[in-house]
Amino acid sequence: MATRNPPPQDYESDDDSYEVLDLTEYARRHQWWNRVFGHSSGPMVEKYSVATQIVMGGVTGWCAGFLFQKVGKLAATAVGGGFLLLQIASHSGYVQIDWKRVEKDVNKAKRQIKKRANKAAPEINNLIEEATEFIKQNIVISSGFVGGFLLGLAS
Repeated sequence: MATRNPPPQDYESDDDSYEVLDLTEYARRHQWWNRVFGHSSGPMVEKYSVATQIVMGGVTGWCAGFLFQKVGKLAATAVGGGFLLLQIASHSGYVQIDWKRVEKDVNKAKRQIKKRANKAAPEINNLIEEATEFIKQNIVISSGFVGGFLLGLAS
């Protein structure tokens, strides 16, 4: 059997039948952070430009990262040096370690930490929720801070 093609239809080509969408106006009304984080984007978005927020976050992040790096090195050196001195003193006979007592104290500390961790869980969850909300409201300055912090750690 032969298939028949339907007869061609006449389409109107009026320009009035199409609606023109102004993308610049749409972009002004629907900014990307409003779609992602809601319409209350926080006070930082309203007060400062994006570039200013990134610079402010980057500078404070770099300072925090740099200090974190220096303090971390100092703390690691102090703890490592303390362990080294303790080992030297132990091998020289100046210090006698009662390992059974150490194990008993460590197990006791583990139990206490578990009890406190179970009690502190709601407080920690509340703190995490508040931090998440702050980051959502100030996403630009927060991302600048993270970038600056990583640069501060690397320098």
